[in-house]
Amino acid sequence: MWLFNSSIGRKVIMSVTGLSLILFLTFHGSMNLVALISRDGYNTICELLGANWYAVVATLGLAFLAVLHILYAFILTLQNRRARGSNRYAVTEKPAKVEWASQNMFVLGLIIVVGLLLHLYNFWYNMMFAELFPSVHFDAAPADGFGKIVSTFSCPCYVVLYIIWICAIWFHLTHGFWSAMQTLGWSGKIWFARWRCIGIIYVTVLMLMFLSVILAFAFGCAPSLCGGACCQGA
Repeated sequence: MWLFNSSIGRKVIMSVTGLSLILFLTFHGSMNLVALISRDGYNTICELLGANWYAVVATLGLAFLAVLHILYAFILTLQNRRARGSNRYAVTEKPAKVEWASQNMFVLGLIIVVGLLLHLYNFWYNMMFAELFPSVHFDAAPADGFGKIVSTFSCPCYVVLYIIWICAIWFHLTHGFWSAMQTLGWSGKIWFARWRCIGIIYVTVLMLMFLSVILAFAFGCAPSLCGGACCQGA
């Protein structure tokens, strides 16, 4: 089937899975903002998204999309390297119009994968996994997602690592967004620049949603932590 055997088909799979993951990040970022406002509200969402059948199915679906996206990224990278052959070692001048992110998507992808594994360990493993296997000892109660955020970002090392991860995702998505639109044929001469602009704005807002939670909990100024008093200078 051309969708799996041709380079264009693989790029289509990369584009569709990438856009699907962006939609998930939008939901995840919106959910995280609740933690800034209410501890009980955030933990209620965590409870609803716990080890219920629909949450487990959704998790497996997301895992499938992520693995598929990463797998085809490796395949396309190896395919491009093989196509260039020994020419990839030649010293050439960088094209002026080629983005830095475009030339470093593979490295950015590796950083994102490592960050994803760290994030899964810090949160998913200690929450949903804890509900699936209650006999195993974990650091916190499965539904206490708020407590996990507090404990994770009280560590400066984790704060720095997460900020690096967020920056890598920003570079990856700002390029990947318009590239996906172009692959799917939704980008003509006029819409190419428009999709780039839309992608940069959308991804920037999305990453700021995550970054605001990290920094608010790192500096202890989330309204849900202090009732808004510290944010008012009281």
